[in-house]
Amino acid sequence: MLAIPAIEASLIEIFSSLQGEGVLIGCRQVFMRLAECNLTCAYCDTPFQAGPTCRVENPPGSGRFDNLDNPVQLSAITELLTDWQRKSNNMHHSLVLTGGEPLLHADILCEWLPDVRPILPVFLETNGTLADELEKVLPLIDWISMDIKGAAVTGAATPWAEHAEFLQLSSDRLCQVKLVVDASTTEAELLAAARLVHQHAPQTPFILQLRTLASGLALGGSVLLDLQELVATVHRDVRIIPQIHPWLGIA
Repeated sequence: MLAIPAIEASLIEIFSSLQGEGVLIGCRQVFMRLAECNLTCAYCDTPFQAGPTCRVENPPGSGRFDNLDNPVQLSAITELLTDWQRKSNNMHHSLVLTGGEPLLHADILCEWLPDVRPILPVFLETNGTLADELEKVLPLIDWISMDIKGAAVTGAATPWAEHAEFLQLSSDRLCQVKLVVDASTTEAELLAAARLVHQHAPQTPFILQLRTLASGLALGGSVLLDLQELVATVHRDVRIIPQIHPWLGIA
């Protein structure tokens, strides 16, 4: 009998927490952070280089972690998700695939997610630049949260063409498109992003997410109202939503 190859991936961490961004703020989710990213954003404070081990919260929500050797056998994660759902009375809304950039692991996810979706729906957080990889895994994804990587905050040219291709493919799974904003964000960039979303995903909420600084939020309330009014001239469903997890002191 032929041995079935193990499905494994390099992970950073797995934990249970509240969603702190966007339209699902406050929902309890399992976060699985995959290693590696195809972009380098100036504001990013998330480690995404794989180490020799991955940390796994135990029990969920406790803030206590065990270590698993990388790459992790994903059958162990399937068992973990089943156990967490059973013990928490199905408390978790979904499994969040985050990173890094999860779509760098699309081939692995295609093999693994059919075992996961009977346990938890799948919520993909992505930088929206890898349409070819998304196409492989799209039938196995329930919700997509896409970030527009604006040049003002990332320090690199905005990948407008890649974002457009991604939006065209993903529009029926999108639950939100986000743009991180701070004092450096220009009106031109905001309007270009709004036009992009409105053209390819007109029914999708467009989230202006305030950059969180050590001193607090990057912009004041009156400025945010002005930004919302500006963007609403192009795309009606525009929402100002900050990150809440730094305030709550949770991951």
